Amino acid sequence: MSRTLLLAATALTLLATPALAQQQTAAPATAEVRASYERMDPLSRSLFWSQEFEKNPADPEAGAALPRSLRELGRHQEAAEAAERALVVQPDNVEVLLEAGRAHIARGQAFYGIAPLERAARLAPRDWRPHSLLGVAYEQTRRPEDAAAAWAQGLALSPENPAILTNMAMGPMMAGDLVTAEDYLRRAAAHPEAGLKVRQNLALVLGLKGELGEAERMLRRDLPPEMADANLAWIRQRSADGTGAGGRTWSSLQ
Repeated sequence: MSRTLLLAATALTLLATPALAQQQTAAPATAEVRASYERMDPLSRSLFWSQEFEKNPADPEAGAALPRSLRELGRHQEAAEAAERALVVQPDNVEVLLEAGRAHIARGQAFYGIAPLERAARLAPRDWRPHSLLGVAYEQTRRPEDAAAAWAQGLALSPENPAILTNMAMGPMMAGDLVTAEDYLRRAAAHPEAGLKVRQNLALVLGLKGELGEAERMLRRDLPPEMADANLAWIRQRSADGTGAGGRTWSSLQ
């Protein structure tokens, strides 16, 4: 090969290398890598899913995972914005629609979450989750009758679902109706799939009602001693000053 041809071939190789590297970088992570990041902390997940979403805004998994990880970091405004960006190219992605609703609820602007949640309910008529979240959004926007109807529809799809019952308890809890809140939370806690948050909320209600003995027993079964002590101190302070659960938010209670 002549010197001229060799130089030309070298130049072509050098020119092609950055493009090839860029193409390799743009490839989505494998399922194994994605699964490994899902086991990491929310900050690591948010950075990873941000990269995945930038590679391909039409990626359905990244479209939902990015706002979810941001919401878990407490960055609710950014979570809402990420979900809205994904919906531009994925308007029928039910998981992204649900994340948009959750983010708007968590940032205290539930009105803007109603439209995506209603769309999710239409796209997935057998899914209880849109109705559960719609109940919260309607409750936040002072539409109690619509909230009750949404939760009733959710329970018709998933009877005695602990997540729905817990959401139903939040409004009465923050309004000071601890008897109603306790009824919903006891039903939720009785479900075999009830999680830690359900029992913590029930312990909170019991403590605010003055039933500190049962509340303490529940907290100490589920939490390390220092965390149980902190929760009990919070409950005692709220009981003493008469503020109840009013200082809590929907996002911290869900």
